[in-house]
Amino acid sequence: MKLEFKNGWNVIDADEKAKVFDFSEGYKSFLNKSKTERESVKTTIEMAEKAGFVDLNSKEKLVPGDKVYCVNKNKGVMLSVIGTKPMSEGVNIVGSHIDSPRLDVKQNPLYDDAGLAFFKTHYYGGIKKYQWTTIPLAIHGVIVREDGSKLEISIGDYDDDMTFVITDILPHLGRNQMSKNGYDLITGEQLTLLLGSIPYEREEDEEVTGRKKGEVKSKIMSIIEERYGIEESDFISAELEIVPAFEAKDLGFDRSLVAAYGHDDRVCAYAAIMAGLECEAPERTSIVILTDKEEIGSMGNTGAKSYFMQLTLAEMMEKTGESATDLNRLRMLDRSYCLSADVAAAFDPKFADQYDKMNSGRINEGIAVSKYTGSGGKSGSNDASAELMGMIRKIFNDNGVLWHTAELGKVDAGGGGTIAQFVANLGVQTIDCGVPVLSMHAPYEAIAKMDIYMSYKAFAAFFKDCK
Repeated sequence: MKLEFKNGWNVIDADEKAKVFDFSEGYKSFLNKSKTERESVKTTIEMAEKAGFVDLNSKEKLVPGDKVYCVNKNKGVMLSVIGTKPMSEGVNIVGSHIDSPRLDVKQNPLYDDAGLAFFKTHYYGGIKKYQWTTIPLAIHGVIVREDGSKLEISIGDYDDDMTFVITDILPHLGRNQMSKNGYDLITGEQLTLLLGSIPYEREEDEEVTGRKKGEVKSKIMSIIEERYGIEESDFISAELEIVPAFEAKDLGFDRSLVAAYGHDDRVCAYAAIMAGLECEAPERTSIVILTDKEEIGSMGNTGAKSYFMQLTLAEMMEKTGESATDLNRLRMLDRSYCLSADVAAAFDPKFADQYDKMNSGRINEGIAVSKYTGSGGKSGSNDASAELMGMIRKIFNDNGVLWHTAELGKVDAGGGGTIAQFVANLGVQTIDCGVPVLSMHAPYEAIAKMDIYMSYKAFAAFFKDCK
């Protein structure tokens, strides 16, 4: 078969073109409700329960066709459809992550200076820091009080809501700044969130309230306490994320793309969720696992390096009637297959010198399959086998999936990794694939509707035909 580059709009029929547009509507809704990993888990569970999935903990036994989910500390989730074959013969896994680059509020964040109040932040994941200035920002997350009660926060995403911003210096006084390299245009400590400017006015005993008349910080804290019932010390046990206050929207006159915050990697997560929810009567148990912490190395008990997947699979084995001995679990993993569903870098002609055009992700050409990722000689890469590439190639072709192969830029241009290496380390045959993204890791990224739809088709075909 001759290798060709195909724009999907030239090769699919009218009925499938309509499906491409329809599929993206659900995705935009998912994104607007799921700007953090906790929100993504909550939305996923709502979708799963509507599709007939139940909590794994509510089932004493599992039989073929059962649909269950299991939550990992509110930051990860696994959806499973029990197959007709014993789990010890292997399972099919689509793994993605639901964390995205952002700014995290520090534990002692609130201060004022020159009549302005700010939150200090620490950026999470790989970002270009200057991109996060002068754009509307929102605050999402949870605050846990000392008594254990929890408050969910979502501020700044609604039309009548306030917004927040990180200021930048005006160009008239920016000569020194503009002489720096891009990394230093804005420093990490300059990523402070502007909160307000009105000073505290009430005459109260400072020893009792801790608030000072004329202090903007005290005014802001009084508003926060009144509206949300928290004290300044509660920030110590909070997880507050600063995210762009943009909605997901159609991009372009032809509406062929979607612009949004968090495509990396909620675009692959959504495609995987939809394929998992629609999976019926598979031969091999079908798994969708959504993890946290990928953007900082998949560390911690909610990342792909944790034992969550192994623990949940073992519990499922026991509930299907198989003994989850060490040998059986190792056999299961060794006989399993995984699509590590993470985004690819889409070729951008404005920066063509950083890409190998023949081996790059391309907009409107479907899901991008990456035999290897990594950097500097494939460091940190899974590097899938030729046999696995051949099998996936056949499954996609047999099911009308538009796909192409991709790498992350030119050799020695940079690089990056996914959760693939950690799943593969368990013995699972794993390959990377996902949606090509323009402006990856920016506050507002772009993807093609064609590519998310084809990723969904790819994951559904994998669950059906990987045996």
